[in-house]
Amino acid sequence: MLHDNLILILVLLLGVTILVMVGQKLKISYPIFLVLAGLFIGFIPGMPHIKIDPNIVFLLFLPPLLYEAAWFTSWKAFWEYKGAIFLMAVGLVFITSVAVAYASVAFIPGFTLALGFLLGGIVSPPDAVAAAAVLKGMKIPKTVSALLEGESLVNDASSLIVFKFALATVTTGTFILQDAAVNFVSVAGLGIIIGLAIGGIFYAIHRWLPTTENIDTVLTLLTPYFMYIVAEHFEASGVMAVVSGGLLLSSQSHVILTSNSRIKTVSVWSALIFLLNGVVFILIGLALPDIVAGLGPDYPIGQAIGYGVGISVLALLVRFVWLFSTSSITRVLNKKSRIRYQDLTWHSSLVIVYAGMRGVVSLAAALSIPVMISEQIPFPLRNLILFITFVVIFVTLVVQGLTLPLFIKLLKIPEAKHKLSEQEQISQIKLKLIDLSLEKLVANYQYQCTHNELMVNLKAELQHSLNEKKETLHAFKKGEINTVDLKAYNEIVLDLIQVQRDELHHLKGNKSYDDDIIRKEEWRLDLEELSITS
Repeated sequence: MLHDNLILILVLLLGVTILVMVGQKLKISYPIFLVLAGLFIGFIPGMPHIKIDPNIVFLLFLPPLLYEAAWFTSWKAFWEYKGAIFLMAVGLVFITSVAVAYASVAFIPGFTLALGFLLGGIVSPPDAVAAAAVLKGMKIPKTVSALLEGESLVNDASSLIVFKFALATVTTGTFILQDAAVNFVSVAGLGIIIGLAIGGIFYAIHRWLPTTENIDTVLTLLTPYFMYIVAEHFEASGVMAVVSGGLLLSSQSHVILTSNSRIKTVSVWSALIFLLNGVVFILIGLALPDIVAGLGPDYPIGQAIGYGVGISVLALLVRFVWLFSTSSITRVLNKKSRIRYQDLTWHSSLVIVYAGMRGVVSLAAALSIPVMISEQIPFPLRNLILFITFVVIFVTLVVQGLTLPLFIKLLKIPEAKHKLSEQEQISQIKLKLIDLSLEKLVANYQYQCTHNELMVNLKAELQHSLNEKKETLHAFKKGEINTVDLKAYNEIVLDLIQVQRDELHHLKGNKSYDDDIIRKEEWRLDLEELSITS
């Protein structure tokens, strides 16, 4: 049994990797392509049906996915846009849940308000991974990315809390609004406290114990699981624990991790998140056959699809109304908001609306609905809720995801007028760092800079690099360097790096040079290439 399961897992991982490569060849974002591939594979006769255990999704997949998202989220941007993020991640989740609840009662036979809120809690949170994968490589304002990332960090927590309260209402038949509001604050607040506390413990381990890059990497893999499990044990929000702890440790990464640890950690996490996301999205597609089989004769599949499409359209409309109304109101009432969001045009707001794709958290929440309320009473309309959830995921992820690139192209989003271009920012930062290094040399190492030949050469190289960066920055400001020139420059530099890499490979056969020296030079070239391609 163990042998068979291991083979199935290995085949699944290999299949995900191959399918991602096929998706790249077809220029389809891998979350969308994997869902479609899972759908196709799931309906092949004789294929073993893979059942998704929601506990595995919440415990095995969710903590590292949230932690990685928190780690690479800009705390500066998160704090700057905290008001809009809160309105999207909390306010929009509740408004969507309310709209879905009352629409379900009005149009779906047999739905109660509690079941409606249950469905609303399930389908309200957009999936950050899907949006990030679809938007990768597209020219969108940084403000849009920051808002979508910030929303996705918090909205899972608020939607799961709505889901839990609605589930408790269905199973117990009681609901007290005041108690629910107090519990929401306490669950989220306690989750943040636990996340920060465990983050503080791991901070101390990284900072003051004799760790190596391998130990640091392992510790970062363990951290989100400790945060999530401890928070859930105390009936707090595991999502908020992981997010708050991740943001804390990420802000201190320059203190707690060495350069070797950071490089190795990023490499390991990049591969891990790629595999987890790949498995998650193909499992969404593979889950459909069992969901369809459980629908039963009470609700024809065409009718159930109609309910799902209707809920998808409603969620999109609510998102549109909420974002544009709250944006307009805050800009009118708050002068700082007008300045803060001056680059967020209506084009950008439409992208945020359309990028609200649902994913694995919605499916896992739906699957976690118990089959039975008690030994004699089955959970009402469970299979229909599951099917509607899948349709919403399919419409928002696949349909919106496939059309999002065209949507952005047609919008012709204007470039931000009040921000420096990426290359100007890079040039300015390098200029500051080189200037600071020269000041340090003059202030602290004056003797070495005049009597040590190596230091004389270093100072001359820094001075030359400083002058070069000033000229480059001046050319950018005057508009003498355009995107065509920049692209040609990068391509030529990459070609030169490849020539050097080929020569290093040739030198491996020369006994005059040690392999470890050649590997160090290869690593230097890899870092140079990464600085251009990342």
